[in-house]
Amino acid sequence: MSYVPVNIERSVEKECRRRRLSPRTTKTYLYCINRFLEYSPKTLDKISKKDVRLFLEHLSEKDLSGNSLNTYHMAIRFLFTQVLDKKMWLDIRYSKTPVRLPEVLSKDEVKKLIDSIKNFKHQLMVCFMYSSGLRVSELINMKVKDLNLDKNFGFVRNGKGGKDRLITLSNNLIPAINKVIKDEKLSEADYLFKSNRERKYSIRTLQKIIDKSAKSCGIKRKIHPHTLRHSFATHLIENGYDVTNVQALLGHKSPETTLIYTHIASPNLINTKSPLEDL
Repeated sequence: MSYVPVNIERSVEKECRRRRLSPRTTKTYLYCINRFLEYSPKTLDKISKKDVRLFLEHLSEKDLSGNSLNTYHMAIRFLFTQVLDKKMWLDIRYSKTPVRLPEVLSKDEVKKLIDSIKNFKHQLMVCFMYSSGLRVSELINMKVKDLNLDKNFGFVRNGKGGKDRLITLSNNLIPAINKVIKDEKLSEADYLFKSNRERKYSIRTLQKIIDKSAKSCGIKRKIHPHTLRHSFATHLIENGYDVTNVQALLGHKSPETTLIYTHIASPNLINTKSPLEDL
């Protein structure tokens, strides 16, 4: 190990910023690292791979989910290999996590959800999320300069993993977006969607909008802003688009992540002929 920082939290935050990790990831890593350091009686320069394994086994005995164990593992790995520059290979196998299909809305449910929103700007934000497959954080950070309304495309800047990506814009939304820009006299550097207080919207506000509209149109399931992104991908697959194209629009690193939507898209599965019929 080259050195041990005096202030571990500050060093972790600095390295997270350098690697352009999200504030949420930074907060999660700090929480996990602090719990590990509280558990271990050793100083950082004396901690070994065995200590990490014992900590993860301790968490496992508390019935933490596979996802949670993996998050702790990644946070501790980040601390030693990236922050402390310690050549300690943590070849601990990641915990298996159950593969769950994401919740999606049918096209009819998406239409009902949108139609139930009476506030013009709120409806436009929900339409935008669904029509372009945006994460809610990407929507609220979208700026006017990121959009090319004449050619129906835009860019997500500094998305998940610090990447930029191209997004498609629906023809149906262009007049409404132009209206917002004109009515609110937005400059190129402004956020596209600003609240009455001239600030960008919060993730919590978007969640409340979707919760309220889901209840008003009779959707019983618990849905989130991310449900619209899942629905966007599933509906593209149903419409016959290639997985590679959908992967690019979603900004997925691996095609395997996108392939899950082929298991939800109804035409490919429901119209499959059972082999029993050929007997």
